[in-house]
Amino acid sequence: MPPVFPMLTVLTMFYYMCLRRRARTATRGEMMNSHRTIEANSRTSPLNAEVVQYAKEVVDFSSHYGSENSMSYTMWNLAGVPNVFPSSGDFTQTAVFRTYGTWWDQCPSAPVPFKRTPPNFQSQDYVELAFEQQVYPTAVHVLETYHPGAVIRILACSANPYSPSPPAEVRWEILWSEKPTKVNASQARQFKPCIKQINFPTNLIRLEVNSSLLDYYTELDAVVLHGTKDKPVLSLKTSLIDMNDLEDDYEEKNGCGMDNLNKKFSSIALREGTSNGYFDKLPYELIQLILNHLTLPDLCRLAQTCKLLNQHCCDPLQYIHLNLQPYWAKLNDTSLEFLQPRCTLVQWLNLSWTGNRGFISVSGFSSHFLNETCLEIISEMCLNLQDLNLSSCDKLPPQAFNHIAKLCGLKRLVLYRTKVEQTALLSVLNFCSELQHLSLGSCVMIEDYDVIASMIGAKCKKLRTLDLWRCKNITENGIAELASGCPLLEELDLGWCPTLQSSTGCFAKLARQLPNLQKLFLTANRSVCDTDIEELACNCTRLRQLDILGTRMVSPASLRKLLESCKDLSLLDVSFCSQIDNRAVLELNVSFPKVFIKKSFTQ
Repeated sequence: MPPVFPMLTVLTMFYYMCLRRRARTATRGEMMNSHRTIEANSRTSPLNAEVVQYAKEVVDFSSHYGSENSMSYTMWNLAGVPNVFPSSGDFTQTAVFRTYGTWWDQCPSAPVPFKRTPPNFQSQDYVELAFEQQVYPTAVHVLETYHPGAVIRILACSANPYSPSPPAEVRWEILWSEKPTKVNASQARQFKPCIKQINFPTNLIRLEVNSSLLDYYTELDAVVLHGTKDKPVLSLKTSLIDMNDLEDDYEEKNGCGMDNLNKKFSSIALREGTSNGYFDKLPYELIQLILNHLTLPDLCRLAQTCKLLNQHCCDPLQYIHLNLQPYWAKLNDTSLEFLQPRCTLVQWLNLSWTGNRGFISVSGFSSHFLNETCLEIISEMCLNLQDLNLSSCDKLPPQAFNHIAKLCGLKRLVLYRTKVEQTALLSVLNFCSELQHLSLGSCVMIEDYDVIASMIGAKCKKLRTLDLWRCKNITENGIAELASGCPLLEELDLGWCPTLQSSTGCFAKLARQLPNLQKLFLTANRSVCDTDIEELACNCTRLRQLDILGTRMVSPASLRKLLESCKDLSLLDVSFCSQIDNRAVLELNVSFPKVFIKKSFTQ
């Protein structure tokens, strides 16, 4: 006779299997009934009408190719209906970012990459667009008219930029993201990524781009937001797994989970104990070197494990490079309060993109939160600072820049698109004589660039790179002061400087006095002629990048001389040069296949 207990066990298992099967059948039946109910409701009730709207306003952006007092090639062209689409080509009515490809990473002004930057953070530029109505997004369409494929992330914000009172909590949600990929399409396209549903309405959309794989500047014409006023019912085909959880888990594994960043920064009780295993036997410097490879959130996590590692993770030597840009969406006062005592030795500080929508207050700082008080605190606390990038901090008041003069050890200063005025800049140049890299592109408040150039030539003898992109009034006199006072210059951007004329001999003198030039941008200067190119060929044989877009005075013969003399030349932009047609470009490409010759077009 068989044992009783095993038989009872089998029966019990069979009973529970039957119950589970009935439960699954019931659940399946309930789902089918629910599906029928939804279908019946959709037949009897009016559909939630979809709202389709173009951007009402461009509220923020990191850079653009255009100037501050016109509409050509500016981000402001993204507001409203399309200007160009479906046409393809280079049009001034589109939005264009400042850089493309890897050329800006290969020139002397390229900054040293920040340590601890998460590998999956690859955004280089952004633009934020406000729409009239708040909707639950169902689609975002980007109209790309030239060199498409730069957009890598689309985000939505819970804050309403038109609301008179700020919300208690600001959330950013990623609607779509992808690694940079090469797009072979040469024609205009309507980019329609498949976005995920979110549980809040929005009228603030952010595009983030990476142009590193592009052959030339990307141009965007308009952005269309599709959505519904009422919260949509999740499709039954949608996975029961919350995609937000998957995304956060993925980002946490890569060290940049946005939703939990502040939790990682907040301190918790450390484990008591004296034994730390073999870590007690390792030299202090070796542990520091190991931890140097961790991302910032991972370093904060590790600080919560034990007292030994907490000591290492809080050592100011771990924060000499502090890059907070990847965490812009969640960085707040609590985060900065945690980091503040660890930043006494910081030399490279990146606060780009942080502080939007009131995430960071002035008291918490003790971008757009950045003001005079913040700069004053930086100048007092970060005396070892060598690299200060205030690019596009256009809300800073002019008097705030006076505090930069206290940072006498600065080697790199980026003031692109700021409201720095002449008096403050002269003070900075007078005291910061160690400067090697200086960017003054699109600084519209400077009254006399010749005076600034004279001070640079007198005080900044170590200067290697200078960006004067779209400076409105520099003349041959300022250029002469620069060339004579800064013989170490390797990079000079004089693009879109309308007051410089080749007939004064300024470009020829530059070539003769600056033999170390590796990058020279003379973009949109129609007076550049064969004489200037031949002087470059004779004197600047180390030249790697040259932009003479828009000139009518340069012939293929002089370019051939340049290419024969400058063996390291890799980038040559001859777009809209009337004497350099497509046939000439093809012939030069055959003779000099290692040089990327750029020739823009309009259809």
